[in-house]
Amino acid sequence: MRLYSAETSPYARKVRMLLHETGQLDDVEIVAAHGTPLDPQNMPLAQNPLGKLPALERGDGPAIYDSRVICRYLDARVGGRLYPQGNRLWDTLTLEATADGILDAAILMVYEVRVRPEDKRLPEWVDGQWAKITRAVEAINSRWMSHLNGPLDMGQVAVACALGYIDFRHADRDWRNGNKALADWFMIFAKRESFAATVPPRG
Repeated sequence: MRLYSAETSPYARKVRMLLHETGQLDDVEIVAAHGTPLDPQNMPLAQNPLGKLPALERGDGPAIYDSRVICRYLDARVGGRLYPQGNRLWDTLTLEATADGILDAAILMVYEVRVRPEDKRLPEWVDGQWAKITRAVEAINSRWMSHLNGPLDMGQVAVACALGYIDFRHADRDWRNGNKALADWFMIFAKRESFAATVPPRG
């Protein structure tokens, strides 16, 4: 299998962390890709017509994409280690969706500065995206700590990737303020080998 990925993509980081946690690193070749919606020529368009990362090329079927789909596929391949059975599954999926929503908003904030011409940027748009992140982080801190402190699952991996990306791209905004329980959890989780091994390069 081949995973089209970028070291700075938090969605691809979720998949690479899953590979670490489930012992599948040797089963997947990592193929570097990069681009933006305005310049997608170096993205895996043949594998994902949406031109987004990650995308997983399989030997037994068409490529699959969207990090949540890829994570479910790879986890099922080894017996379902990070997506639990029973009612906890729905909590895990909701937490993963919340984390991905944080990433959606955080990346739109980056694109507003990097892709949109300066005279067309809307500070109100950026503020609106940060408000989404703030609400989501506060909700995780108030509602989901018992889940985060439970057995490892994909909800925890996704939240860690989201918080790591905020630190990476929006370090000037203090998500930890008022969210002590989540900040304490993240400080411990960030010591996991899978997280440390997938830290994006600066620059």
